[in-house]
This record gives sequence, structure tokens and C-alpha cells, in this order.
Amino acid sequence: QVQLVESGGGLVQPGGSLRLSCAASGSIHSINVMGWYRQAPGKRRELVADMASGGNTNYADSVKGRFAISRDNAKNTVYLQMDSLKPDDTAGYYCWLTQNGLEYWGQGTQVTVSS
Repeated sequence: QVQLVESGGGLVQPGGSLRLSCAASGSIHSINVMGWYRQAPGKRRELVADMASGGNTNYADSVKGRFAISRDNAKNTVYLQMDSLKPDDTAGYYCWLTQNGLEYWGQGTQVTVSS
């Protein structure tokens, strides 16, 4: 069993920054992918960014150049640094981990970008 606990969401003005963290616990394998999805009201859940344990990353086109994903494998923790935030970034952000063909999700943390 794997548990994911997110932190770091909140309210920020346009152009501001937030840093999300997600700590994984339980049976974590050395080879996995961790990342972040988001879902805004009335919209489908979409990938924001992910990062394999080996270091490869993927980003949604909408966040390239503004968001940066990183991870600390020793702590089984993934981070999402979000800069130059826009109102369109407002959504629930969900931590995600996949290993051995299984997927795990966090409870989500709300990010609201508004003046």
C-alpha cells in the first residue's frame, strides 16, 4: 500500500509563486514515476508534470517554462515549483505515483490564482 500526502496549496495573486510537496510512504519501489495532475471545475483531469526516478521529466505545454518538477528519491518526495501563476492555473492539484503497473493518488490540494 502507498500513501501520498500533498501540501503547499493556497491562494496567490497572478504572477505569484507556490511550491507543492508530496510525500510518499508505504511500499515504494526504487523504479517509479511521480508527478502532478490538476483538475479545474468542469474540466478533465490533466497531467501537469511528472518525473521518473531516473530523472526524465514531462510537462504540459501550458506550464513549460513556468513550472519545475523535482524529487528527492531518498525522501520519496516530489515537488512542483510553480512560478508566474495565472488564473487558468486554478485547480485542484493531485499527486500521483505509478509503479509496477499500479497507480496511486493523493487527496489533492487546492491552488487558487486570483487578485
